[in-house]
Amino acid sequence: MDIARCLDTIDRLCLRPFPAEHGWSDVGRAGPGYFMAELYTGEGEETSCETTAEDVGAHKEAVAGRLHERWGTVPAWGTLTLRVRGVRGEEIPEPWASLSQLTDEAYVWRADGTGRWVAVAVADRDPADVLRLLAVVTDTDPP
Repeated sequence: MDIARCLDTIDRLCLRPFPAEHGWSDVGRAGPGYFMAELYTGEGEETSCETTAEDVGAHKEAVAGRLHERWGTVPAWGTLTLRVRGVRGEEIPEPWASLSQLTDEAYVWRADGTGRWVAVAVADRDPADVLRLLAVVTDTDPP
């Protein structure tokens, strides 16, 4: 994984206009007010062993470390309460609702000068799905 490329993707998404409709962009899911980019999936790796949760977690920490330097150190933000609130009938806005279904925790920063939020997390809640390092860029405040 190329950390510089991940950071470049996040920077581009912080400046790019959001799409008017829900769908797919060149980096992953997108919709009004958000992008959910797949920075790393572990697919296509030139290795005979399966990418482990520790590998993807290490990639997350590497990207987060650079963003901590840029926007300040933030604690990991647990998403369980969002899932519970959703089950209880509260409407959780996108992309936070989807992020909470895919991940257990994320790092979340306010991107200086953009008016946008950036989250970095590992999509690892579905054991049947490939592990993915996600970056979310949105103008919707975390609930």
